[in-house]
Amino acid sequence: MIKEERLQLIIEHIRKERKVLLGDLSTLLGVSEDTVRRDIKELSDQGLLKAVRGGAISRSPIPRHFREREHYDVSHKGIIAEKALKLIKNGQVVLFDSGTSALAIATLLPRDLQITVITNSFPVATVLEDHPCIEVIFLGGRLNKTSFSTTGFEVIQTIRGIRPDLCFLGICSIDLISGITGINYEDCQVKKAMVETSKQIVALATVEKLGTTEPYYITSISDIDMIITDIDPNDESLKAYKEAGIKME
Repeated sequence: MIKEERLQLIIEHIRKERKVLLGDLSTLLGVSEDTVRRDIKELSDQGLLKAVRGGAISRSPIPRHFREREHYDVSHKGIIAEKALKLIKNGQVVLFDSGTSALAIATLLPRDLQITVITNSFPVATVLEDHPCIEVIFLGGRLNKTSFSTTGFEVIQTIRGIRPDLCFLGICSIDLISGITGINYEDCQVKKAMVETSKQIVALATVEKLGTTEPYYITSISDIDMIITDIDPNDESLKAYKEAGIKME
């Protein structure tokens, strides 16, 4: 088997299984683990997967720019938003991050709901600017033009001075071993601060984000109280997360 055929088989295998082990690929391809390791490094350098100890896992398939993500997987984000609404109660202080799933929740908030929303997301603030009962605290800082959100020292310091009842954390990638990771360093620092200060952390993730990883670490899977996905919480694909002690919705 020539090298190009091996690389293509590795890509197809990881798309199907979400993760691969060196030993399994060595047997599948009929080559040494050292050869597989070199192949995985090459594919990782091209951004087609993420090399990890003993193998590789998928990268998140979602688009990078907010405008692209805003129109991506809309119906599934709607399912997540409907589930998330059940967690919100009058009088709470709720932290919304800059993800499009958090935005989907903001668009569905009832007109008589009385909460305080804290956010670094321009779209979330815009959606709520005419809401009659919700107080909005916007976290000022440097504009991230890719995510339409604010980042930087001022944002992080403000977050560290509050103790929200609930945090909705839009997830780029989540994996039982690698934890929660993201693609933008500054955005991940903001999310990390949100995790550190919130009383309850709810991760929002379509199922295709599970078992994937990106370069910048946010937090361990054990720091998350609940993961809301777009599928039935009893689905077999979520079993490992439930066994890890995470509530699935």
